Amino acid sequence: MELATHPVTKARRGNAYYWRLLATAACFVLFGLGGLSLRLIVFPLLGRLSREPDALRRRARQTISWLFWMFIQVMRRCGVLTFEVHGAERLGRPGQMIIANHPSLIDVVFLIGLVRNANCVVKQSLWRHPSTRGPVRSAQYISNDGSMDMLEDAAQALRSGQTLIIFPEGTRTTPGQPPVFHRGGAAIALRGASVITPVTIKVSPTTLTKAEPWYRIPATRPHFSFHVGADIDPVSFTAASSAPQASRKLNDHLHHYFTKELAAK
Repeated sequence: MELATHPVTKARRGNAYYWRLLATAACFVLFGLGGLSLRLIVFPLLGRLSREPDALRRRARQTISWLFWMFIQVMRRCGVLTFEVHGAERLGRPGQMIIANHPSLIDVVFLIGLVRNANCVVKQSLWRHPSTRGPVRSAQYISNDGSMDMLEDAAQALRSGQTLIIFPEGTRTTPGQPPVFHRGGAAIALRGASVITPVTIKVSPTTLTKAEPWYRIPATRPHFSFHVGADIDPVSFTAASSAPQASRKLNDHLHHYFTKELAAK
């Protein structure tokens, strides 16, 4: 089955290739400096405004979301990429678990930018990186360390009414291959989500994939497409199944759903 995330074929460079290369470099520098500014200036100031942890967390998440969305707009205006979003108005509900495939490095930037007060399961390495550890800790995002505590923390976030964004693959999709979801995402959903909402992400041509350096930009300007799918009721998987069976059935359902959606033209 051919997927929408097919590998980039060699093509004649166009669409202001060298300008896009320069603009991409500038955007990476901007992102790194922005992360350091948040850590050293913005979040210390927010901490002075409120000592109450929930209020600080909310302000931190809203600040990150707004800045991420501005960053996306900068990339668009600079000609680095184009994008479209279908169904964004259905994101951000209490107890909603947003499940997405992961074709590109900046998928999380798009989704957090779209959802103003969302929690997110992020790579453990981001908790140690100089430009990201301040923001992820202030926003109280969940570190993906693979532990049972992580699963319970994520489920508890959902039960408390937070919106949670998760990429069940755990890493970026290999171009041309179907997504492979770990069952941890399904287990979290069944433990705490009131509703599961899939978001299919397509990028054409592919860019910023796994093990691909930032400077290896595609010959033509990449286009990102986000499609919010129909809600999935987690209760339908738990009604007549044990927890392991329900988790396996939901994970299989999500795998088939994303494989089909990504193959659609």
